[in-house]
Amino acid sequence: MPRKGMRSLCLSPETPSFRRSVSPPSITSSSSSNHHREFTELTVEQTIDEAATLLSKWDVERQSYAKLSRAQSLMQMAMKRLQKELYQILSMNRAHLDPESVSARSSRTSTQSSFSDYDSENGIGDVGDSISEVEEVSFMAMSDLKLIADCMISCGCAKECVEIYNAIRKSIIDEGIYKLGIEKLRSSQINKMEWDVLNLKIKEWLEAMKISMRRLFAAERILSDFVFSSSDSIRESCFLEITKESAVALFGFPEVVAKAKKSPPGKLFRLLDMYTAISQNWQEIETIFSFESTSDVRSQALNSLTRLSESVRSLLSDFESRIKKDSSKSLVPGGGLHPLTVYSMKYLTFLAVYSNILNDIISEWPPPGKSSPPESYLYSPVSIRSPASAISVQISWLMLALLCKLDSKAKHYKDGAVSYLFLANNLQHVISVVRKSNLQYLLGKDWIAKHEAMMNRFAENYERLAFGNVYVSLPKNPTAPMTPAEAKECFRKFNISFEAAYWKQISCVVPDSRLRDQIKASIGRKLVAVYRNFFDHHKSTIGDEKSVTLFIRFYPEDVGNYMSDLFIRTYCPGSSSSSSS
Repeated sequence: MPRKGMRSLCLSPETPSFRRSVSPPSITSSSSSNHHREFTELTVEQTIDEAATLLSKWDVERQSYAKLSRAQSLMQMAMKRLQKELYQILSMNRAHLDPESVSARSSRTSTQSSFSDYDSENGIGDVGDSISEVEEVSFMAMSDLKLIADCMISCGCAKECVEIYNAIRKSIIDEGIYKLGIEKLRSSQINKMEWDVLNLKIKEWLEAMKISMRRLFAAERILSDFVFSSSDSIRESCFLEITKESAVALFGFPEVVAKAKKSPPGKLFRLLDMYTAISQNWQEIETIFSFESTSDVRSQALNSLTRLSESVRSLLSDFESRIKKDSSKSLVPGGGLHPLTVYSMKYLTFLAVYSNILNDIISEWPPPGKSSPPESYLYSPVSIRSPASAISVQISWLMLALLCKLDSKAKHYKDGAVSYLFLANNLQHVISVVRKSNLQYLLGKDWIAKHEAMMNRFAENYERLAFGNVYVSLPKNPTAPMTPAEAKECFRKFNISFEAAYWKQISCVVPDSRLRDQIKASIGRKLVAVYRNFFDHHKSTIGDEKSVTLFIRFYPEDVGNYMSDLFIRTYCPGSSSSSSS
């Protein structure tokens, strides 16, 4: 057709300009020549115009451009509509796209290959019977978001889609983190806080860690992976933009606290709580923030773990130093419990609760310059080879430091008997706490047995020094025959020694009922029973009733009653007063 059209146009007999002249123009007539030239130019222009009109109909490129221009306009209209739909779904379904709904939905469909497969195989109506209405609405909203995202990305409008999605979802995550009490703090701010305030913020962080890992970040990763499943790069960039700032703030808080200069007694255990929270969630952290672009988040969490472990080691060293450098020279009345013993054992008991975490932290500790405690002190070789060997060695060091300090404090007592009673009381408290706590598993049965034997020796030494003169005042064989003079002298010595011992030991303290009964029973066997035999056999030996009244000041029942009064006074560590119970 083009050829025919061109041919008809170019060879048409009605086209003067292409008609052959049968007679050549006259070259002698100038007017005729000019007229002919003007006529020819006019007809050529008309012919070109007509050709242009016809040829324009055959211009394929111009027709395609017109159609593409219209398609582009329609596409822009469609994309604007999709942007509006995307915004409305994200805004109006904030409650249905909350992390809890997304997580619940994900857990219920985890056995399916994907959300799309689940929807196509079962249909929304089929799952409606087994999931809650909220979860169903959540899934429908997620499905709509995915359809819109796929369409916009395939049409070259990924930028517009991502901007809307990121803006709304980031505001939700930021709002959630804010409500959980997480804020970005500097070390200077932490140092100015009172411990009660900082302790409260740490508690809030511990709770925020549970919720954010279980719900906020995990659910956001699920949502972004699902909505932008068609593009790995987009789902990664979206998740990074939405969560990075909040995640870094969350995982950065422990590092700032660990760097703080204040070290109140409870700080170590709060640091261990935070270390536990991060380490127990480490696998989830690596899974949720697995993208290469989220490496900063993982690095921040790791930095916090490192800084926490360093601070814990430093605080443990400080605790050991405080024990060794305790310079309080005030004597505990009656050889009772020293405040250092009570405080240290409470501290060690709490440490034992964190034995697994502490074992990880101090596995490479103590430093090379610090040797392990002598095995003769540890006693139990099993504890050295056990999985908790690092913490066992550390606890043993601290125990050794405490017992050595108590030994030095006992030397301040002028009365040797009270000095040994002080050691017995404090060691008994140590053993009792060990038996009732996780410390028994860290130190072992042999440690307890050896130190119980040591405590018994302290108690025996106390008894020997406190009542030794009373014991020797009585004959080894209380029933052996005696002269009246010998009997009178024996009763006189007993009266003097027993009265002196009683008034000297009446102020002594034995807080532990088991140890108190043990000491009393031992004294009773060696003193009350022996004196009763001696009294029964030699009361009549000394003479008449007047002599009995003169030389016998204590009847066996009196001795027993006096002994029952011993060690019942109580002393509270930190108090200068004692009271009778």
